[in-house]
Amino acid sequence: MATIVFCSVNKTAQTALRRCLISHFKGLASAGESHLLSSTHSPSLTLLSGTRWIFRGTGVRFMSHGTAGRAASGRSRRGALAVCGAAAVTAAAAVAGFLANASHFQRAEMAKKISQVVEEQEEGILERCQGFMSLPVTDVDVLQERKEEMRTRMEMLIMETQADFCKALQEVDGGTFKVDRWKRKEGGGGISCVMQDGKVFEKAGVNVSVVFGNLTEEAAKQMRSRGKVLKGKDGKLPFCAMGVSSVIHPKNPHIPTVHFNYRYFEIEEEDGSKQWWFGGGTDLTPVYVNKEDAFHFHNTLKEACDKHHPKYYPDFKKWCDRYFYIRHRGETRGIGGIFFDDLDGPSQEEAFSFVKSCARTVVSCYLPIVYKHLKDPFTAEEKDWQQVRRGRYVEFNLVYDRGVKFGLATPGSRIESILMSLPLTARWEYMHEPAKGTQEAELVEVLRNPKEWV
Repeated sequence: MATIVFCSVNKTAQTALRRCLISHFKGLASAGESHLLSSTHSPSLTLLSGTRWIFRGTGVRFMSHGTAGRAASGRSRRGALAVCGAAAVTAAAAVAGFLANASHFQRAEMAKKISQVVEEQEEGILERCQGFMSLPVTDVDVLQERKEEMRTRMEMLIMETQADFCKALQEVDGGTFKVDRWKRKEGGGGISCVMQDGKVFEKAGVNVSVVFGNLTEEAAKQMRSRGKVLKGKDGKLPFCAMGVSSVIHPKNPHIPTVHFNYRYFEIEEEDGSKQWWFGGGTDLTPVYVNKEDAFHFHNTLKEACDKHHPKYYPDFKKWCDRYFYIRHRGETRGIGGIFFDDLDGPSQEEAFSFVKSCARTVVSCYLPIVYKHLKDPFTAEEKDWQQVRRGRYVEFNLVYDRGVKFGLATPGSRIESILMSLPLTARWEYMHEPAKGTQEAELVEVLRNPKEWV
């Protein structure tokens, strides 16, 4: 696994560096080239095949090529990079390699720490769009005109999150996402990325939606029930809602299901003022309890939360356990994570920064777990238990999930995208109860009595 670290001394150097790299990348793209990086003394630059490059501002950022378990045993793979242009670039670049036999969690931790060294600086709209699964829902010209507005910044974040997660899943599975753009006649649209019957994932979906129009009375009623004071004009409440959501259902019962959703709402009231808030979270639904997996998942989320407020993780972890509770079963859907809604402080900028930190953990909190259990054997009985647990997942999503309810209550919503979270297969057995002392019973105990994992 090669890790490339970018260092830039100042804004001028960073800008010059970016221009040189983009120019070179376009040349490579037109020539169809993809090679190993040049030596640290060459001003030329070539690319590692399958590599994702990230340019996000002053300081240090990273990108990784390959994944744990793919390097030859006992050998180190080192990536080297020099980004220097004698006349144009005053920045320096350094590289580091990871030992091939390091654990999946160690690799993820190293990458995460490097990425947290500096704060993000937004790049140009067109430049960022090149790495997306599709063009954004909103016209690029419109996004460029209002690039400072929160609606634009959030749309770019959810597009980026979708692309990062889809590419990481494609790399481990070997399959390809179907990219399905759709429009809503009432206003807006979305991009649904779905991969079915892959080698690793039975069904993987990552959706982006950006919709606007007027809230229906049913949707407004749901919001008022949460304490929202909404004053429309002539009975109308103009709104804008956008978000990225994903549910991944693996084939192997030892690889857990994961779900995340990060969203933003704006509502315009009768006096022209706007109410806004963020919501979201990430949670894990294993079929079998693995304490190491649970610690890694929760600790990754905790570190993202702790950068913003020490109470965010404990509060949002409890909220997650309460929210993903299947009341008619007396158990939670999974082992939780974080969940929050109606986040409108301490300021819009600080709230967005927090959401951004959480959204950027979706790969690092989940993919190491996938790789760890990629080749775990399983029995027919374990597969049956996975199907029973999926039945519980379906019950929660159709009966309680707030996003599903909002989608179904919004005219013009795309039903296929709303119900994308449902697995291809599930199972309901009459009066099913696992035998005491089994691993299945251990899971049920955890779901009935949520634990602290970090």
